[in-house]
Amino acid sequence: MEGPAVQAAQAALQEVLKRFPKESEGQCAFSAKALEVVIGQEAGWYFVRINRRVDRCPGFGSGVTGLETDWFELYAVSPEGKLERYPYQP
Repeated sequence: MEGPAVQAAQAALQEVLKRFPKESEGQCAFSAKALEVVIGQEAGWYFVRINRRVDRCPGFGSGVTGLETDWFELYAVSPEGKLERYPYQP
């Protein structure tokens, strides 16, 4: 991956981690270990999808329901580096 793609992925990943509940800090299901980053580019924009992969955590971790196994966040990163969250609610 090229540098700007890595920066876009890192910015989106950090935004997702900030949105997790503070009381869940330190739990695998609410960490980068449980997240998968998929990135694409079109017309200078990067599109970053963060998939939750709680299956990477033993026992799926506490506080995680079966419905959350299909959870994801979607972001767009402009050529100038501005991060925008797609208003999707599963």
